[in-house]
Amino acid sequence: METREVIRKRIRQARGAEPADCVLKSCRVIDVFTGEIVEADVAICGERIAGIGDYSGEEEIDCNGAYICPGFMEGHIHVESSMLSPEQFARAVVPHGTTTVVCDPHEIANVAGLGGINFMLEESADLLCSFYVMAPSCVPATHLETSGASLDSTEMEKIMQSPRVIGVAEMMNFPGVLFGEEEVLKKLALGQRMGVPVDGHAPGLSGKDLQAYISCGISSDHECTTAEEAREKLRSGMFLFIREGSTAKNLSALLPVVTEKNSHRCLLVTDDCHPHDLVVEGHLDRILRKAIKLGLDPLTAIQMVTINVANYFDLRDRGAVAPGYRADLVLFDDLANVRPKLVFSGGRRVEEEIGSMTRNQKEVASRYPEVFDSVHVDIKKISFDIAAQGEIARVVRVVKDQLITEAVELPVKIVNGLAVSDPEKDIIKLAVIERHKATGNRGLGFVQGIGLQRGALASTVGHDSHNITVVGVETQDMRLAVETIVGHGGGLAVVADGQILASLPLRIAGLMSAADAPMVAAGFSALLQAAAGLGVLVEDPFMLMSFLGLPVIPHLKMTDLGLVDVDAFQHVGLWA
Repeated sequence: METREVIRKRIRQARGAEPADCVLKSCRVIDVFTGEIVEADVAICGERIAGIGDYSGEEEIDCNGAYICPGFMEGHIHVESSMLSPEQFARAVVPHGTTTVVCDPHEIANVAGLGGINFMLEESADLLCSFYVMAPSCVPATHLETSGASLDSTEMEKIMQSPRVIGVAEMMNFPGVLFGEEEVLKKLALGQRMGVPVDGHAPGLSGKDLQAYISCGISSDHECTTAEEAREKLRSGMFLFIREGSTAKNLSALLPVVTEKNSHRCLLVTDDCHPHDLVVEGHLDRILRKAIKLGLDPLTAIQMVTINVANYFDLRDRGAVAPGYRADLVLFDDLANVRPKLVFSGGRRVEEEIGSMTRNQKEVASRYPEVFDSVHVDIKKISFDIAAQGEIARVVRVVKDQLITEAVELPVKIVNGLAVSDPEKDIIKLAVIERHKATGNRGLGFVQGIGLQRGALASTVGHDSHNITVVGVETQDMRLAVETIVGHGGGLAVVADGQILASLPLRIAGLMSAADAPMVAAGFSALLQAAAGLGVLVEDPFMLMSFLGLPVIPHLKMTDLGLVDVDAFQHVGLWA
């Protein structure tokens, strides 16, 4: 809360009665309210903008006609998917112009419950990038898998007492909504009672089922993959979150839906973003460049990562370059090729302040043991053998650049009574192993479309319950890959011929590293290179693998309890 003296000072500076703290001179200001560009100075007083016009200041920066727009705002992301701690994520994205992030800590909540959410809140406090949190609504996401924790509506209400928790996160359990499950309805009612947005997650939902889903107060969706689906949801009152992440890339398909009349209901988001993309290509600035290249008006694109986000989440102090707004600002030279050259966060120049963000990870680890000790697997209990019970099996087939998978029935290779990988047909083993309670639960089956010709890949990142996902050709390599990441306390590994080719420890809940983005990106690049050397065809097999166990996105998935027919929302047998 601002003091009266701070407000008085800003009034004096706004009126020109005294010099502003800092003035950005000779700017081309992007007005996100009117869609205009105005040539003016921007006067900054403390953390906020004092005024737009002709100003003098204690410090003056000649911007030489550069464009200036509000700091970019991420409307939907799981920070855990970056494999970076909140501190390191902020270090990575702020230079790219991102000054506000609305995240759903759904991933760490499924591993460590309330402790995981509190860890994220503590780790993200007082950084140059402002973090807001949506209370996870689906922990666990479904009854079809084993999660590390469970959050009911009572615990959600506790979470929402934090001033930085501003809504109810994506309601992934759309079947639970449609069938009126009691606990699901309590969570939706909580959002309505507190007057906060409730995010949706309804891939492919249409017709009367979509109407029923929205009627419960769910106000957005980020799972659209076709223009027809997006239009139906917009017409039904939803905000459209257009996702362009590291795996799911929906921008090209959905951008034709955006018009001058509906763009104020549209946001650009990432959902999931890996460190290599952040380091090499950027964050929201990357999406802006692509959207503009695809033909979207640059000012409309900027509105979709600034004022539209602020309006949806009722963050009234940011999202515009205007008097009284937080001085989160991005300067760049080319409207057709947005590349930030100077970034302000709360009136502070990012390049001068970014080194001040530090966390003592050992102290944090001592306060959150459930976060830093989260991988419990007795490898002796695990077998990767699949006894043949027929010739035709249900196989998960991946779809390029999508989280949706196909359900296909294919003949599988049988050797000595066991069903085995058949790399010639691109059919390899897929296993999901419970890693929270050392139960020995594991689902076994096959996946097609990854391209692996030998060896194995394993990961403790497996949406949403984050059990261990491993794909492989040889059983012994699958075992070694799992042993490797268990030994690290979580992470990723590529092995072949009994050798560890590359690995990346992720000790924070088996999801994140405390190392900086370039270091994590380098480690991840080594993994991708090793995987490509084994024949992997997909650009990011680990991100793809992490969604093979997500039983809320059609059509066929694998959990630690076995194959799931997502359309029927029930387990099915491996053999057709």
